[in-house]
Amino acid sequence: MIHIAALQALVTAASLDFEPTVAELDAIEREMPVILADVELLDAQIMTLDRTPTELDERRIRRARNRVMAARRDLTNRAATAPMGGAA
Repeated sequence: MIHIAALQALVTAASLDFEPTVAELDAIEREMPVILADVELLDAQIMTLDRTPTELDERRIRRARNRVMAARRDLTNRAATAPMGGAA
């Protein structure tokens, strides 16, 4: 009988030893306003899961959606105007 688990442990152990690259960390930093806006929208939506949304809840969700759209727009505009390939 061949034990597959021992071979699988070698494969998965190697894949967990990598750290994010500087480029990946920079990408996360650029996207952080979008991430935070998404979290705020999720928080507003989660608050209304177990009850009927009030007018204040609807307003909070609408404002959070607007912040998400604005953050995504800003990220897209920055990406469109940024020089590619390190050109000076």
